[in-house]
Amino acid sequence: MSAAGDRAVASASQPAAPATLARPLPGRPTLRLVDPMADPWRAGPDLPAASATAAPSAPYAPSTPPAPLDPRAPVRLGWSQWLARRAGWPEGILAGVRLPNDVDPALLAEDLDRLALVELEFPKWTDGRAYSQAHLLRRRWGYRGELRAVGDVLVDMLPLLARTGFDAALLRAGQSRAAAERALGFFDLGYQ
Repeated sequence: MSAAGDRAVASASQPAAPATLARPLPGRPTLRLVDPMADPWRAGPDLPAASATAAPSAPYAPSTPPAPLDPRAPVRLGWSQWLARRAGWPEGILAGVRLPNDVDPALLAEDLDRLALVELEFPKWTDGRAYSQAHLLRRRWGYRGELRAVGDVLVDMLPLLARTGFDAALLRAGQSRAAAERALGFFDLGYQ
């Protein structure tokens, strides 16, 4: 048998891995960890401050009347606040919105060109609906602004957050930033 025939026999006995199981990630997604003490985004009247230790609740009804906006700081609003203000949103003030994970992201599609930040909620780390919202916002509607994971965000979630379109994450209280940075370097191949 020739050398080429030997190689053919050897490769036939070792099946190749399916191409879909080991795809290099295009441009290796990066995920920025949000420092709540240095976050430039100011919480709107119906959102907790970024440094709050509890997971945010879904803000459906404004708890207070709208406060005057400071044009020097970007503002992130809850869903109900955005719905109440979007028609008259002032030019020149950066806007962000927190979309609860039970709201269809299609309702936000017409506003995406006006939003610099969309926060997607994980009320519990086991609730993955925000992954689907992120994927839809990036792939179907082409959103190019910051997609931020908030709520019950754990270190173990970071690689999947990056793969589904998030580019920033605010870890829940008690999660190690050092462990999070290590976790982001664990995988450079996608397997799904």
